[in-house]
Amino acid sequence: MLAGTYDSWLVVASLLMAMLASYTALDMAGRVASAHGRAARWWLAGGSVAMGVGIWSMHFLGMLAFRLPISMAYDPRITLFSLLIATASSAFALCMVCRDDLSLTRLSLSSLLMGSGVCAMHYTGMAAMRMTPEIQYDPLLFSLSVVVAVLASGTALWIAFHLRRRSSHLRLMQAGAAVVMGLAIAGMHYIGMAAARFPANSTCRMATSGVSAQWMALLIIVFGLAVLSIALITSVLDSQLELRTAILASNLASADRKLEFMAHHDSLTGLPNRAMLMDRLKQQIRGARLGGSRFSVLFLDLDGFKEINDAFGHHIGDLLLAAVVRRILPDIRSSDTLARIGGDEFVLIANVAEPTDAACVAEKLITALRDPFAIAGEELRVTASIGIAISGDSNNEENELLKSADAAMYRAKAQGRDGHCFFEKSMNDHVHREQQILHDLRRAQFSEEMVLHYQPKIGAKHGKVIGVEALVRWNHPTRGMVAPGQFIPQAERSGLIIPLGGWVLNEACRQMSQWRSAGHRDWTVSVNLSAVQFNHPGLIKLVRETLERHTLPAQFLTLEITETTAMRNAGASMIILQQLVDMGVRISIDDFGTGYSSLLYLKRLPASELKIDRGFVRDLPHDAEDAAIIVAILALGHTLNLEVVAEGVETVEQQEFLTHLGCDSLQGFLLGRPMPADQFTQAAAESDATVRSNLVKMPNLMTA
Repeated sequence: MLAGTYDSWLVVASLLMAMLASYTALDMAGRVASAHGRAARWWLAGGSVAMGVGIWSMHFLGMLAFRLPISMAYDPRITLFSLLIATASSAFALCMVCRDDLSLTRLSLSSLLMGSGVCAMHYTGMAAMRMTPEIQYDPLLFSLSVVVAVLASGTALWIAFHLRRRSSHLRLMQAGAAVVMGLAIAGMHYIGMAAARFPANSTCRMATSGVSAQWMALLIIVFGLAVLSIALITSVLDSQLELRTAILASNLASADRKLEFMAHHDSLTGLPNRAMLMDRLKQQIRGARLGGSRFSVLFLDLDGFKEINDAFGHHIGDLLLAAVVRRILPDIRSSDTLARIGGDEFVLIANVAEPTDAACVAEKLITALRDPFAIAGEELRVTASIGIAISGDSNNEENELLKSADAAMYRAKAQGRDGHCFFEKSMNDHVHREQQILHDLRRAQFSEEMVLHYQPKIGAKHGKVIGVEALVRWNHPTRGMVAPGQFIPQAERSGLIIPLGGWVLNEACRQMSQWRSAGHRDWTVSVNLSAVQFNHPGLIKLVRETLERHTLPAQFLTLEITETTAMRNAGASMIILQQLVDMGVRISIDDFGTGYSSLLYLKRLPASELKIDRGFVRDLPHDAEDAAIIVAILALGHTLNLEVVAEGVETVEQQEFLTHLGCDSLQGFLLGRPMPADQFTQAAAESDATVRSNLVKMPNLMTA
């Protein structure tokens, strides 16, 4: 027998090629498993070629590493046929590992078939040497090589199947598995080589016409590395592209979910918004009609929230709203829907049909909100007014149900707040009246329908008229004279207060300029500013242009803002007020004592006077607590060099008491009701003529 030797460098090259081929096979298995449709078929074809070339290259490098003391070459056709066997075996292996499951029976059969294919490739490649006489094989080693081939194939299939899914350490695990698989495949090859027996007189029939071993080794190394490298690079690039595509798709899906959530939920509380509420309400109405059942709609509005929001700012108001939701959510059943539809308004769709059950739900919510809230170091209190409408009691349309519950909520507020009220059909008339007023107000021509009435301000010590407060009235074409309380709230909510307030300011300044020309040069005129007007960016320009238009010195105009408006955003308020004061306009703090004050900011506000709210004057001089509050306000005002005006003076006792306490000026029905400008001029003249003889005659004249 001829004794063979091995080229150690080619042996090492064959081992490395086996490991690289194993790594490529594992990577290809993952690519095929993750692909779909036509892409999966392309990856299967490409992976089969790459894997087959890798295994075949390892096999032939191992054969070329074997040296006999005779010239050797290889039949190209048989060599190519062995490559086709390797490629077919690789395709079969990839198909097996890309299935959804790999049972023990399937693994065993697949291992047997793939092992047979590997053996067929190996021994076909050996036949490419065309030896004479034929190569003889040791039966024991031959059988062992087949067993090793089957076991190596089974191991490779099992590892490839379990590593085809991506994990955090996929590359490291694939590298380790490639080493194991490469050693197993190489082991089978070299056992098969050891089984070969070459008789002493053996010759290679391809020695003169075949491909030489040296060129074959170089060709295989270059070809194998090129194919495996291209396959790996393509796989890695595709994997990165797929990963980036997956990340982008995930980000887009996440963004879509966020947009979808934002479109149907309130950003502050996370509750459903009006859009989702209307959809849920439609579904509830549809289900109630089909099932012949009923449900309740509860409209919840927070009492006192606006004052807190104005006094402490929107940030604290937002924190309070979030705290309110956290407190009432545990009392909401999973089958019910709580939505925030704007500001401090919430709507609850409750699956309760009986009024008593709906009342229990409302009372539970009201009770939950009565305890104070600790927000940013402040103890804040709000209550809830809830209106209840039950489906079937009126039109079942969602808008009608909401309007009904809203109307009932306003009735609950009118009845004293901190309670609930059921909708009654008569409430629709009130809602309709308010809507009609807003409609008429939008169409009203202020210069034609609006008029100003003037109420006198009387010097407390001498009883003479020192100024007037301008109060708007609406001379409606069909309703007659409409009081401010019936249209000012709608004007503020709709934004019409801005043009209306501009008209009031212009008319008041025009009238005061006319009175000054008539000789009343010591009178001043006061104009009320709503919170909406005060925060409007065009306020300063409006005041300046109005004064210039009527050549009215600024010191004869007093702008009244409520205490709550001044404290809503104290820093911004001081900037606005200082601009007005720098212009020469006087500032009065109206309704003092009824809002949220900060003495730290109050002393810095550039105001000229404080107006004591009529609520403190009503029970004078019999209420000691009100008297004490007025004394405190007077002391505070005079200490800050502010004039103090008392509103709501309706009795002689109140007038005398307030004068004795030290009020600078007084207002009220006792001293004069609001009246048109021409009547006011006559009444003021008659009052001044008699004031020296009898100060009490002024009220009688002014109220005549």
